[in-house]
Amino acid sequence: MVASIFIVQGFDTFRNPDRVAPQAEPVVAQLADRFSFVPAKPTQAVRLNGAVQMVAGSLLALGRFPRVSAAVLAATLVPTTAAGHRFWEAEDDATRKQQLTHFLKNCSMFGGLLIAAADTSGSPSLAWRSRHAARTARREASLVAKTAKRSAKAGAKTGAIAGRTGLVTGKTGAKAGATLGKAGAAAGAVLGQAGAKTGAAANVASAKAGAAANVASAKAGAAAERARNLVAS
Repeated sequence: MVASIFIVQGFDTFRNPDRVAPQAEPVVAQLADRFSFVPAKPTQAVRLNGAVQMVAGSLLALGRFPRVSAAVLAATLVPTTAAGHRFWEAEDDATRKQQLTHFLKNCSMFGGLLIAAADTSGSPSLAWRSRHAARTARREASLVAKTAKRSAKAGAKTGAIAGRTGLVTGKTGAKAGATLGKAGAAAGAVLGQAGAKTGAAANVASAKAGAAANVASAKAGAAAERARNLVAS
């Protein structure tokens, strides 16, 4: 329904540009000075504007590229309104009221076209996606920062606990080493004393055995001497 008036009037303007060309001449001159794609001749500019309105209106009516079509129609409606409904230049009140009514009608249509151009049919728009992506990125960055902070605190606590555990283990090892050293020294002293006693006993036994052997040897020699004397006599 919004597109119908643009299709009809665009087709009529395209076929009969001379009807509105005189009214559009001031606006066309200003646009041609600023934009190179706008024809300098009012007739050509009006015909181009009518063709664009007809094509864009047809696409909007068919639901093809509705947002782009609505935006294009809104853009073409601005020079059309400025050229055809200059109510501030009207000389009599009746003409001024009539042109003001058409001017406000076009403003209403312009607002409807802007709404159609912004309508995403329930899908998120690019602006919303950009804002959502920015919020998501900030939220993820905040979560990463908090996680890193927590990890750093946990690492510091773990390091402190490991340090204290190592200190306790070192002290325990030192005490165990000292205890083992004392036990080894005591065992060595006991073994040394036992070895000394064993050696002394062995020396005594050896001395006694040697003395007994000497006595036995002396007795055997005396007996042998007596036997030789008996044989000789």
